[in-house]
Amino acid sequence: MTAQIINGKAIADNLLQDIKTRVETRIKSGKRAPCLAVILVGADPASAIYVRNKRLACEKVGIRSIAHDLPVETTETELLQLIDTLNADSGIDGILVQSPLPKHINEEHLVERISANKDVDGFHPYNIGRLAVRQPTLRSCTPYGVIKMLKTTGIELMGMDAVVVGVSNHVGRPMALELLLAGCTVTSCHRHTRDLADKIRHADLIVAAAGKPGLIQGDWIKPGAIVVDIGINRLPDGKITGDVEFDVAKERADYITPVPGGVGPMTVATLMENTLLALELSETK
Repeated sequence: MTAQIINGKAIADNLLQDIKTRVETRIKSGKRAPCLAVILVGADPASAIYVRNKRLACEKVGIRSIAHDLPVETTETELLQLIDTLNADSGIDGILVQSPLPKHINEEHLVERISANKDVDGFHPYNIGRLAVRQPTLRSCTPYGVIKMLKTTGIELMGMDAVVVGVSNHVGRPMALELLLAGCTVTSCHRHTRDLADKIRHADLIVAAAGKPGLIQGDWIKPGAIVVDIGINRLPDGKITGDVEFDVAKERADYITPVPGGVGPMTVATLMENTLLALELSETK
C-alpha cells in the first residue's frame, strides 16, 4: 500500500482562484479590494522568502499589499506605534508581522497589540478563544488550512482519534482546537509526553508540528492512517524535510502530505481568505 499524496499546492491554487473571483466581484459592484499590511523586521533570508510568497499571493488574487520592511535595529516601541497606526487606518484590513523577530522584540506583545479584527494570522488570544468556544471568526492560517485540505479529500474526521505532535501557540494548540471542532478525539503531545510512539501507533490521524526532522518514525504509523506533516526543517545539505519519516510512512498511511508542497501553500492561501473575510466582517458592523 502506498499513500495517496495530498497535493496542498493544487488545493491552495483552487482556493486562491476562488478568492480572486470573490475580490473581482466586489470590485465590479463598486466595493474596494482588501488590503494587507506586511511587517518584516531585519533581513532573515527565510523570512524574506515567506514575505515575498505572501505578497505574490496578494498580487495573484487582487489584494493590495503594503510593505513595511524595517531595519533589524527597530525597537519594540517603534513596532507597537506602527501597529497602532495600522489599527487606526480604516483602509487596512489585515496586519501581519513576519516571524521570527529579532531577540530584543517580544512577539506576543505585538500579537496582542494588533486589533483582533485585523489579526489575519489568527494568533490573537481573542481569536484563539473564539475557536476554543466553537465560535471561530479569524482562524489560525496553518491549522485552518489543514482542515480545508483534509475536507477536499472527502475524509470524515468526526470520531477519529487524532494526535497532534507539538503545542506551540500558533500551530499545535489551535490545530488541536480545530480537530476538536471537527469532532475528533484529540491527544496533544509535547516534550514531556511519555511513549510518543505508542500514542501515534493508535492514531487514525497524525498532525506533526514539532519542527524536528524525522521525529516521527514511519513504522509508528498505523496502517490506513492519515498523516499531515506541518514541520519544515532545513537539513545541513540544504534539503527541506518534515517531521515525519516520509518514505516509510507513505507505505503505511492512506493519505500523507509532502514537505514541501503540502501544508505550506495552504497557509498562504488561508491568509488571503482571512484578509478578505476581515474586510467582509468590517462591512457588517
